[in-house]
Amino acid sequence: MDSPFDDLDVSLRDGRVVHVRAVVPTDEAELVQAFGRLSDEARYMRFMGSVGELDVERWRNALAAFPEGGIGLVATVPADDGIDIVGSAVCFIERDRTRCEFAITVASRFGGAGLATTLMTALIDAAKRRGLREMDGFVLAVNQPMLRLARRLGFSIAPDPDDGSVRICRLHLGP
Repeated sequence: MDSPFDDLDVSLRDGRVVHVRAVVPTDEAELVQAFGRLSDEARYMRFMGSVGELDVERWRNALAAFPEGGIGLVATVPADDGIDIVGSAVCFIERDRTRCEFAITVASRFGGAGLATTLMTALIDAAKRRGLREMDGFVLAVNQPMLRLARRLGFSIAPDPDDGSVRICRLHLGP
């Protein structure tokens, strides 16, 4: 299946340029390195708990799911060894093939520069192109920057009835 996403170069608010593209299986090593560069707080916000080490097998399985089982995007910058992944946004398609669940990670050094907005907007557009009708995400209530972004992008936000520390962000994508 073709990627529902066309590569693009984006200038962030601070002038830095990132390359946004679909994730590919050969990104595994870079994704592991990107995880290693995340601050403890960023890991907590993304994985909703303390995560010391990346479960490489889990990542490998997730990468294998794309593009059929979901959409994965990465933001890269040039590095001495090729590229560094500085952000990622994914959505995993639910079994009913109409809904997906998103997750996003941005390197701390790129926080506040507009990268999360860029990645989420691109992910939403790609999900619409795939014909998905609804996008959900589970966000910690203390993750106010992500909740503000979700509101700005049109997501409704409600408490998770099963966990008061979590908010469910939901966006209607189309018919």
